[in-house]
Amino acid sequence: MHALRARVRTTLLVALSSGPVPAAFAVQSQAPADSWTVYAERVHTAPGSVVEGGMVTIKDGKVASVAKGQSDAEDALRVFAVTAGMIDLGARIHNGQSSVEQSREVTAEARVSASLNLFDPAWMRAAKSGVTSVMVTPPDENVIGGLCVALKTHGSNSLDERALKLDCALRGAIGTQPSRRNHPAFQRADDFYSRRPTTRMGVEWVMRKAFYDAAYSRSEPARAFPGSRELLEALDGKRPFVVQAWATQDIRTAVYLREEMAAEGFGDLKLIIDAGAEAWREPELLVRTKTGVILPPFPWQGRTGDGALMPFNTARVLLERGVPVALSSHGASAADQRLDRQAGFAMRGGLSFDEALAAVTTTPAGMIGVSDRVGTLEAGKDGDLVMWSGPPFEATSRVVGVLIDGQLVLDPRPGVQQ
Repeated sequence: MHALRARVRTTLLVALSSGPVPAAFAVQSQAPADSWTVYAERVHTAPGSVVEGGMVTIKDGKVASVAKGQSDAEDALRVFAVTAGMIDLGARIHNGQSSVEQSREVTAEARVSASLNLFDPAWMRAAKSGVTSVMVTPPDENVIGGLCVALKTHGSNSLDERALKLDCALRGAIGTQPSRRNHPAFQRADDFYSRRPTTRMGVEWVMRKAFYDAAYSRSEPARAFPGSRELLEALDGKRPFVVQAWATQDIRTAVYLREEMAAEGFGDLKLIIDAGAEAWREPELLVRTKTGVILPPFPWQGRTGDGALMPFNTARVLLERGVPVALSSHGASAADQRLDRQAGFAMRGGLSFDEALAAVTTTPAGMIGVSDRVGTLEAGKDGDLVMWSGPPFEATSRVVGVLIDGQLVLDPRPGVQQ
């Protein structure tokens, strides 16, 4: 039987190598096209910059040029508007508990990139909604969950090729989520979660202790522990510390921790508040510490995670005080919760179009240090763009086309099978 299989395999190899390649095999071997020209009535190259009656030329996966120009060709990519690809720093596309190192509450050395499933349909769902880049964070079950990764939502099945920036931020969480499964050990530990912290106060204590222990390990190497190097890198400002904190009390805790670390001479954390629904209550705390905010999806009922109150003018209030704001969808699959709809809701709450565009392009790119590749449409940057049927973010407009690294993920031409 083994000999027969070997002969069949050899015969097939000889047949394929000695004659013309069958059409089916030829089609599969062709690489996806990564060079296009897109024509639009409005090309929004960046917030505050528009080319009327323009065209964007993509060559070898990069933006080659943006200029005026139109085409009457039948197969041309023609749309109403074009923007840079949207960036979501709160995508939350992970493998749930499989993306959590559960043995400890401080796992700063853990990398969420090691547990990602690049075949998850959530990637394509995000890509076809116009989100071309995301930051994926560890699930917030630990007080300090580990290192985040920024990557494209479509492309190679290789993480190294998809990644915009590995280990782009350190993730922490304050509030009810990190302690929700833990409980006191009465007489003896009877399961995995018989441990601290069990309260908000306990979560704060664990986070402070981790940074103090890491800081003291500089002068006392014997006090180093798994993850202390990553905590020190955050204290040294090598990567931002992105903390989930929905409610006012948790946002205060994160800001006070950052100020305490600086006052003690331990370092200067680059703090970003994720899911900061109640950041509007005390924006001066964020201004004085140069802290940015990633807002969660706008809730119709007014209340969101941890019972936090988030009005529709939250982004407006923060921007007026000088707080950098990025919008996110938290990986929601419903059409009315996608990132483009969040930008529309923010405009309903008082943002101008350019401010809303910045909140899903240039601001998130700047927060994690990938502005050299994405966020605007200019020569040399990645060929990521979104094509719109009407004015972007309007309720009557929709995403009709998407290019990621020059590859056509969503084709705007009528009748083209997706």
